[in-house]
Amino acid sequence: MIIKNVKVFGEDKCFTPGEIAIADGLFAEAAADAEVVDGEGCYAIPGLVDIHFHGCVGDDFCDASSQAIANMAKYEASIGVTSMCPATMTLAEEELHNIMKTAGAYDGKEGAKLVGINMEGPFISVKKKGAQAADHIRLCDVDMFRKLNEESGGLIKLVDIAPENEGAMEFIDEVKDEVMVSIAHTVANYDTASEALKRGAAHVTHLYNAMPPLNHRDPGVIGAARDAQNCHVELICDGVHIHPAVVRATFAMFGPERVILISDSMRATGLTDGQYTLGGQDVFVKGPLATLADGTIAGSATNLMGCIRVAVKEMGIPLEDAIACATMNPAKEIGIYDTCGSITPGKAADLVLLDEELNVKAVYVNGRKQ
Repeated sequence: MIIKNVKVFGEDKCFTPGEIAIADGLFAEAAADAEVVDGEGCYAIPGLVDIHFHGCVGDDFCDASSQAIANMAKYEASIGVTSMCPATMTLAEEELHNIMKTAGAYDGKEGAKLVGINMEGPFISVKKKGAQAADHIRLCDVDMFRKLNEESGGLIKLVDIAPENEGAMEFIDEVKDEVMVSIAHTVANYDTASEALKRGAAHVTHLYNAMPPLNHRDPGVIGAARDAQNCHVELICDGVHIHPAVVRATFAMFGPERVILISDSMRATGLTDGQYTLGGQDVFVKGPLATLADGTIAGSATNLMGCIRVAVKEMGIPLEDAIACATMNPAKEIGIYDTCGSITPGKAADLVLLDEELNVKAVYVNGRKQ
């Protein structure tokens, strides 16, 4: 198949008028006898890669259900996410084992591909738990992590920790070559965060949220992340979690090559306002805002494509930067850029066509139209 008349997003992070060839589920060189599809002048971008979200359309990754994962995969593909790395919550250890076993056994062939797991809890700080359940927070445990990863079939791509906790630095030393270690839900100061990053952590979960703010005399995790040139940071651009001015400042401070857009979406995403749950706690959703009963923000009700639209249309982020931060950057971060994340011959033909208003016109996963 050849999709003609499109503006192709290249590895140079620029749009170029052209065409895209697909053969045997992969991006390919053009073939003379291929079926031709008119792209109608759309933007052609790689399938989005969401490395931090919890659920959508009434389901949650922590439901430990293959059907829930399948439902999520179908919805995510419908909005342009072709590779998903859903996140766990801080739950009882037995529940985490069930979640990992379910993910490891998942063999869904439809919708977005399950390419990893973001282990957001339970190695975090009680003081910055956010919407996580305090009862199940615990110190970093290498044996527990390795057992969970084994049960998942090696799917854990990110593990979140509060580096100020006892044993956290030693945990980084042990697992840094096995998984991306992320600083998250933390009260760490600049020196502690810097030490964690020097030891091998290289990622910050939902920057600004569940951590001390950037202060001119106490720069904290944010300042440490800025100074560590190999550190990448997640941003939730749903219009709720971070002010547009701060989003623009973050792109200027880190550069678009170090920013990863995430949705952090929960099970209400794709549904109407109402009462839902996240990590066993009640969540109340009104528009894009999801909160616990005490007003704590509890994830997002906006999907990743929605976050891109907000970033571009409402926050002034260049389209090319927003696309790279939701495709190339996250794919590189979890080690799957050799198979997806760009429109490159030989990679999986994961593709999204967008009109001028950034509405999804077509989605392909492994070359199959969804």
